[in-house]
Amino acid sequence: MSTALRERPASAGTSNGGVPARRAVIRWSWRMFRREWRQQLLVLALIVVALAATVVGAAVATSTPPPAGAGFGTAQDMATLPGGPQLAGQIAVLQQHVGRVDVIENQTVAIPGSINTYDLRAQDPHGAFGQPMLSLVSGHYPAGPGQVAVTQGVATTFNLKIGDTWHQGGQVRQVTGIVQNPQSLLDEFALVAPGQVSTPSQVIVLFTAPPGINAASLGSLGQYVVTRHDAVASNPLNPETIVLGLATVGMLLIALVAVGGFTVLAQRRLRSLGMLGALGATDRNIRLVVRVNGVLVGVVGALAGAILGLAGWLVYRPRLESSAHHVIGAFQLPWIVIGPAMALAVVATYFAASRPARSITKIPLVAALSGRPAPPKQVHRSALPGIVLSVVAAALQSYSGKSANGGGAPELVFGIVALVVAIILLAPFCLVILASFGRWAPIAVRLALRDLARYRARSGSALAAISLGVFIGALVCVLTAQRYGNVLDYAGPNLASNQVIVYTPNSGPLGAGNGPGGSSTSGTASTPQAQAAVAQDIAKALGSNTVIELDQAGASLTHAAAGRSWSGPIYVATPQLLQAFGIKASDINPNADILTARPGLSGISQMQLLYGNGNGPGGPGGGGHGPQDVGSNSWPCPKGQCLANPVIQEVGALPAGTSAPNTVITEHAIHTLGLSTSPQAWLIQTPHPPTAAQITNARATVAAAGMTIETKNSSPSSAEILNYATVFGIAIALGILAMTIGLIRSETARDLRTLTATGASSFTRRELTAATAFALALGGAVLGTVAAYVAAIGYAWDNPLDGLSELSNSVPIQQLLFILVGMPVIASVVGWLMAGREPSAISRQPLE
Repeated sequence: MSTALRERPASAGTSNGGVPARRAVIRWSWRMFRREWRQQLLVLALIVVALAATVVGAAVATSTPPPAGAGFGTAQDMATLPGGPQLAGQIAVLQQHVGRVDVIENQTVAIPGSINTYDLRAQDPHGAFGQPMLSLVSGHYPAGPGQVAVTQGVATTFNLKIGDTWHQGGQVRQVTGIVQNPQSLLDEFALVAPGQVSTPSQVIVLFTAPPGINAASLGSLGQYVVTRHDAVASNPLNPETIVLGLATVGMLLIALVAVGGFTVLAQRRLRSLGMLGALGATDRNIRLVVRVNGVLVGVVGALAGAILGLAGWLVYRPRLESSAHHVIGAFQLPWIVIGPAMALAVVATYFAASRPARSITKIPLVAALSGRPAPPKQVHRSALPGIVLSVVAAALQSYSGKSANGGGAPELVFGIVALVVAIILLAPFCLVILASFGRWAPIAVRLALRDLARYRARSGSALAAISLGVFIGALVCVLTAQRYGNVLDYAGPNLASNQVIVYTPNSGPLGAGNGPGGSSTSGTASTPQAQAAVAQDIAKALGSNTVIELDQAGASLTHAAAGRSWSGPIYVATPQLLQAFGIKASDINPNADILTARPGLSGISQMQLLYGNGNGPGGPGGGGHGPQDVGSNSWPCPKGQCLANPVIQEVGALPAGTSAPNTVITEHAIHTLGLSTSPQAWLIQTPHPPTAAQITNARATVAAAGMTIETKNSSPSSAEILNYATVFGIAIALGILAMTIGLIRSETARDLRTLTATGASSFTRRELTAATAFALALGGAVLGTVAAYVAAIGYAWDNPLDGLSELSNSVPIQQLLFILVGMPVIASVVGWLMAGREPSAISRQPLE
């Protein structure tokens, strides 16, 4: 008996060959994947990069915010008690009710010569609940009254190292170690042994209340108690949810590009798939070939992307710790996001391959064996569903914008998703519009636009992917311009890099007196003349002769309407100040009350200049700002305390920094209102930005005089954010466009060979590619920008802080022009330069 007869016959289904047929088809698909990996490298690279970016982005997004329940340690409850004589009794009552407690005492201390502060902290390093809030970097913890451990920032400020003797607050202590708060690296403090803070300004008591004990059962102490659950629930924005939503959008973008990739791959395999059908494979088997290929691409890309993302995270983690200001574990990754993202990559490629899988089985067997693609079907789709979804997305954005504290997070996320779907539905309709403009174009341009409209299944997904990339960049540009363009609540850097402000003892950006950010009035400079001399000495040490006295007149601006209120100082437009910035007296309106560098401030109605007893929420020269000031000022204001609708003149020569004299009151207004002035600060403009050593010496000088200084902070300017967002959006769009052009040109290689055989020159080939690139880039730029403004207008419609007026007055024209004009031009030029090569094998179709 032969071996064949001994073998058990394979069981096959009557319709599709059963399991053996599917297994054979899967093995064949795997061999094809290994053999043609170069042809699939484009889709693979997309998935790898997108998933690696998702892994790093998810880790950054979830690790950048402080840890959930930061400040609680291992406790479930926290009481924050103010200092005072009743403190010991309050702690005893808490201990009586809840049992074991961990007491952390803090006393805020001003850094001499600086607007910054640090805490003198008494904490037990081995306390019951506070151990996660304290770690030792080097040395050892303080163990007695004459010892102290400091954070690295305090050590740098006071030039301390382990073993040094530190004279602080009348006490002499030896530095025993360097410590940190792992949950907040910005927490600058000097750690002493428990009981060594004599007059704490704030005491934190950590505890875990037993069952049945809540804030209400603690009586009057309940007002100071916060639970960990309440603190975590108070943040409505969940970074993991947002990142997973962004990952979903990213995978959708990948699917849109992958549709074109798998369509071209199926076209290349058309003759092979036809041969498979001729051998008896059913339509289901053929569809399985393409779908298995999509799953293989998704799995390989997901694994490679996860590995690449993990490597990138390990490299970037130390830098993120310094910028996020808390310790982050090496494998502290949001696996609940990374796992679904990998699954989404596989699902996205499966569904992307399903469409060409269904299409390929509809081609007749003879046509497939000849390698002849099926003629495109005319699909007439209405733009109405996309428009309706855009309106729904705008409505959801409007609802989320009503809550100034971020309470509309679900509506915000669903609105963005609806807008993304609207972009996908509108992309094919945009191709029809582009084709209609090609009627009067040259023949090559007309052919390119006609092919885009005919093969909308391929080019529509590409246009949607390009539009999504532009949408992200344009939306960041629009929202940034809106926020930074708010002339009332000014945002951005405080000073130029070559500017330094020296404040008198009772002034400064954070308040006066001995509180945080202030400085005591004790010092060697007790008169305005002596303080001015200190400013002159600092300017001389910085190599500058430009010292501008900044006077204030006890006046502030307010806005008696809904929206953001005024923020920033108002100084006096003295002749010295105007001359320092090159402003001539003839350039000023004699009736002007306010001069400002803030564009658009002169056109705002219901402005009020408060003076006398109506100094406004920010005190003399200040101004409140933030959501709590929305609609807080009455209109019209009382006479004798306020000037309604002062005459405001815009002068671009004034500096633009938030702490600089960007808005000043004229001497005309001072004389008319009978105000008195007094020096509050001195602005020093240096030829070069001061070094760290010069700033340290300047702080020591002003500290001895009881004064403070302010230098440039690290806040980004609007131009930096706008430029980065523009480059980001264009880079994504051009990358997708380059991939798309490669796919389209490879699928239309037959037509290109026909054109070349009939005498078409390299100029015609360049025209085809350049016109295709220009049309897709232009359509993506327009559709993405329009979608960005739909989202921005919807969010600003009922927003109490940043409304439609700020959006309309702050249009990033330069960046939008670069997107709408520059990107299509760049795409067409690159397409023109890269498309001159003559196709191979003009006389016959190459075998794939």
